[in-house]
Amino acid sequence: MKPYEITNMIIDDDFAVEEYVTAEFVHENKNYSITFKKTDLEIINCWVFEQGTSLPANIPNEIIESIRDEIKKKI
Repeated sequence: MKPYEITNMIIDDDFAVEEYVTAEFVHENKNYSITFKKTDLEIINCWVFEQGTSLPANIPNEIIESIRDEIKKKI
């Protein structure tokens, strides 16, 4: 079983400049968002949402790689 659950994924298509993929997920009862460049899945930003605010997140590499794999399958 995965240590996270993807709750939403937004894949930008036909965007004028750069295309991005954003995955929202829950890990250890916290909501996170991670955005990648669509072309090479390089991380653009990671956020954790706590108490009505967003803060930069430190997401374990294993989770990032697993999310990348899921995104590759969908795009």
